[in-house]
Amino acid sequence: MRRPIMAGNWKMYKTPAETTAFFEKFRRLVENSTRGDIVICPPFVDIPAAAACAGGTNIQIGAQNMYWEAEGAYTGEVSAGMLVATGCQWVIVAHSERRHYFGETEETAFKKLCAALAAGLKPIYCVGERSHEREAGRTHEVLDRQIRGCACNLTPEQFRGIAIAYEPVWAIGTGKVATPEIAASAHSFIRERVGEKFGSAAADACRILYGGSVKPDNVAGLMAQDQIDGALVGGASLDAESFAAIVNF
Repeated sequence: MRRPIMAGNWKMYKTPAETTAFFEKFRRLVENSTRGDIVICPPFVDIPAAAACAGGTNIQIGAQNMYWEAEGAYTGEVSAGMLVATGCQWVIVAHSERRHYFGETEETAFKKLCAALAAGLKPIYCVGERSHEREAGRTHEVLDRQIRGCACNLTPEQFRGIAIAYEPVWAIGTGKVATPEIAASAHSFIRERVGEKFGSAAADACRILYGGSVKPDNVAGLMAQDQIDGALVGGASLDAESFAAIVNF
């Protein structure tokens, strides 16, 4: 049975002091949660505070992005080794906002996955279609390109170290949410493509999260689907009680 991952992506919100205040409340609300991995991905500047607050708890810390080189003259970038040194265990790769605003591609995402895995991080690789692509009936085409063009280029051993997040871009921050059936169908397609490359055992073991306006009132319906192995949560993860309700659905 696949162990769920409930991951919060804070995007560009919260200061270190606000991070500490969040954890003071959140830790108590999830201290007895055992059904899955709890991951919070704050902005870079908040990672040390988050890691300090999460020490000795069941909460793990991730980053929202990274660069694939170990070090060098890359102004504004952060390496996988730096993330590990500050307390990260996870990293999000190729979130739709990174693709849309900052030109992330399958090629650059692949480099990041390899670097993250080599450093001991657990990547969450994001895929998903935009609104116009869905309306044109191209959802499977987009997912196929994103899976085959990146994750399927990993070795079988590398692939075992990643999770995948399906995030229909039309549902991110819009208040819209894919029905559990729509999400499960996309997850099933992703798992099928994984199976074609790595075999049925790898496909069955792969954890695929859903991301897109996940909230306390819709998480149970999503998690009831066999194909959905957790959630990548945006806005609702910024409030301790809200995210705790999602973790403890």
